[in-house]
Amino acid sequence: MRLLKVATCNLNQWAMDFDCNMKNIRESISRAKEAGAVIRLGPELEITGYGCEDHFLELDTVNHAWDCLKELLLGDWTDGILCSFGMPVIKGSERYNCQVLSLNRKILMIRPKMWLANDGNYRELRWFTAWKQKEHLEEFLLPSDVSEALSQTTVPFGYGYIQFLDTYAIIAVAAEVCEELFSPMAPHAELALNGVEVFMNASGSHHQLRKLDLRLRAFISATHTRGGVYMYSNHQGCDGGRLYYDGCSCIVVNGDVVAQGSQFSLKDVEVVVAQVDLDAVASLRGSVSSFQEQASCKPKVSSVPVPYKLCESFKLQMLLSSPLKICYHSPEEEIAFGPGCWLWDYLRRSGASGFLLPLSGGADSSSVAAIVGYMCQLVVQDISNGDEQVKADAIRIGHYTDGQFPTDSKEFARRIFYTVFMGSENSSNTTRTRARVLAEEIGSWHLDVSIDGVVSALLSLFQTLTGKRPRYKVDGGSNIENLGLQNIQARIRMVLAFMLASLLPWVHSKPGFYLVLGSSNVDEGLRGYLTKYDCSSADINPIGSISKQDLRRFLRWAAVHLGYLSLAEVEAAPPTAELEPIRSDYSQLDEVDMGMTYEELSVYGRLRKIFRCGPVSMFKLRVSFSSSTEDSETVSAKQLMINIFGGWLKRKGPPFWMCIVRNLCYKWGTKLTPAEIADKVKHFFKYYSINRHKMTVLTPSYHAESYSPDDNRFDLRQFLYNARWPYQFRKIDELVQKLDGDRVAITKSSDQEMAGLTSDGGMGVIAAGSGNPSFSFLPPVSPLLTYHNLSTTGDRHSSRRNLALVPNKSSPCLSIFRTSYLLIENLITELPIQRIGPMEQRTLLRSFLICFADIQGYCPSRSAVVKLGEDAVYIKFMKQWNTGANFSLKYTLEFILFPTTYAMSLPNLH
Repeated sequence: MRLLKVATCNLNQWAMDFDCNMKNIRESISRAKEAGAVIRLGPELEITGYGCEDHFLELDTVNHAWDCLKELLLGDWTDGILCSFGMPVIKGSERYNCQVLSLNRKILMIRPKMWLANDGNYRELRWFTAWKQKEHLEEFLLPSDVSEALSQTTVPFGYGYIQFLDTYAIIAVAAEVCEELFSPMAPHAELALNGVEVFMNASGSHHQLRKLDLRLRAFISATHTRGGVYMYSNHQGCDGGRLYYDGCSCIVVNGDVVAQGSQFSLKDVEVVVAQVDLDAVASLRGSVSSFQEQASCKPKVSSVPVPYKLCESFKLQMLLSSPLKICYHSPEEEIAFGPGCWLWDYLRRSGASGFLLPLSGGADSSSVAAIVGYMCQLVVQDISNGDEQVKADAIRIGHYTDGQFPTDSKEFARRIFYTVFMGSENSSNTTRTRARVLAEEIGSWHLDVSIDGVVSALLSLFQTLTGKRPRYKVDGGSNIENLGLQNIQARIRMVLAFMLASLLPWVHSKPGFYLVLGSSNVDEGLRGYLTKYDCSSADINPIGSISKQDLRRFLRWAAVHLGYLSLAEVEAAPPTAELEPIRSDYSQLDEVDMGMTYEELSVYGRLRKIFRCGPVSMFKLRVSFSSSTEDSETVSAKQLMINIFGGWLKRKGPPFWMCIVRNLCYKWGTKLTPAEIADKVKHFFKYYSINRHKMTVLTPSYHAESYSPDDNRFDLRQFLYNARWPYQFRKIDELVQKLDGDRVAITKSSDQEMAGLTSDGGMGVIAAGSGNPSFSFLPPVSPLLTYHNLSTTGDRHSSRRNLALVPNKSSPCLSIFRTSYLLIENLITELPIQRIGPMEQRTLLRSFLICFADIQGYCPSRSAVVKLGEDAVYIKFMKQWNTGANFSLKYTLEFILFPTTYAMSLPNLH
């Protein structure tokens, strides 16, 4: 056996704060040594911080990084442990993003990054050059002061690996930096053929809803067929910008995750350690014939020999790390954890004394309040767990004295969190009450003020200047008057919020200032449904990149799991700005004002950004499965599985087949005519382009969604458009004429009719169920099943109808069940099911398809107990059902509800 103990880490670095970063690096090395590790991997650019951006162009930044590295190497930090440090390095006239591999106070090798991240939020090509010389290693001349201090003049520089000449065998270790793993020809494939057994991936990867599994699947895939030990390290926290780096450092051996760090945490340092046997890697590679054949004719990669022993031989006391179950958070949990941790980092590093939130009682501001409340819960929880850094920060921010510190989240919230309901004559008592009750549940210092006096004063001033006084539309005013009156209210609230944030600490004899929190969501930003310089203008916004649909799911989840019960009422209320007068025959509603639903906005946003659709493509893009040779029943079965597992597949990715996005004609083609779909597309692009200028002043927001319209970093587009889109709209009109635009464009195919499928099931696997609260599981599937009455004797639900759902033997679609069962077999080991044993998992999963194949409706007001199969597994279907994005089975199975109790007969269909 060749036993090796390795350590990787999550570090909460802060761009350009070298003291903070060095403290965390030293702490991680100390913990790795204490655990007995001989390899320690840190995140990408850990010395400077990943988010330095244009500071990387300053020579000072590079020089400071060398000074810090010299300090580490002059101490005993690298004694007996191979350390990989991330920092910028200038070679000649080029600047590179590098990993510096060091051992025993010497630099063994400098590995520059070869494939740079340059899309989405990343701009690495702006600051760094990609290393292109793969053929050989070059000699790098160290800076004179570093060379003198280390007694080392040059070091190998380039693409290669290190060979440790161990007593038992040669052990090869190599670096693969972040983006390189996701490139079409990843270096680890070639390195594995050259005998590299340990891969070290230093990363700077940010959080995005439902993204984690994409990353983990890449680690698993890298070693599943090639073998190897894959180490991954990441930043964790807010290092000074819109991104939250979501940690989750892990160690993978031959495709199995054997160690995993937290995805979200308030800790500055977290070290993950694993004990591995490199003989297991050699054994796997030796058993794969294709690997052996390809290794025999591999292109040679340069190496650096190091005469040092890393491995231990067999010892009974050294237990190997076993494969573990991967931990995934639901999207609702991600919304609570990610922005909550991001807010804490921003608060403790900004010098502020707390937050102020204009709390309207609506879904958006209530979501922000709940996130701050959960942040307070996290702080108290970490203090109780002994985190001294969190405790010190909380004492400073909360201004505790005489040895006191936070022990209750509500008490802590009252010290650091102001909420303000800024009511007007258009505000309802319902929203006022909801805001007050939620503030009490969280513990914030709540104020209730009226802005009518300020509004009246401004209108009187306007009347004095112009001789006219505007009226609301319901009172006979024009659209211009109506909009102007709404904007006055919205902008007054922004001014009042900043005034209170700066002066309330003074009123309560507290030092410092409060940060104003914004609460506009990503869909409103995309549509421009916000007033420029209203309450959407704030210091920071934790939900600015989260969709309305995800926020509604979060509110339902938070009402149960965070203890804020009033959020259930908030979620159930129709969204309204309450900027117009309420009349017996009129009440302002957001979706009516926008001329589109939030569900439609999510669709538009994904097509526009993720799938890069302009107006014409959005209208006409077609869908297809990649496997055109499959029979109709198999395709139908797959579509059934999309409907059942659609949200999970959005987060996990499609493991069995790939699907291209449906266009809106296909998505809505059974409901709307091409002309109606064209009108919807035109309406969206008109108002998107008219309001695009608002994105230039968008409050810095936590990045969470892949279709964010953030103009400053993520979504770079013009802000002055020809909002008539004459050429594009003319093309759409021509297509409408060709499609006989006044008729419904698409009728159900026979396959769809047999499977009961609707063509509004989503945009394919890639976007299935994302941001869609009405995402349906299954409509009736009568051809597949027949009913049989069962005795109800002794059943406590005997007053209800009991049915047995048995496959119709004459149905031509019986193979749909067989295919779906095979898909379920593959899903069993991957679904995030917890708290139940493997036998119950198998029984449940095999039952899902039949259980939901002929459900006649979805009744959110009832719950039922269902007997599934011979094993008599009972499941309670709870009212709090997490729709779409997560298939969670924690504690109880949260699922779709239906009005009757079914007894399921499960014949063997294999």
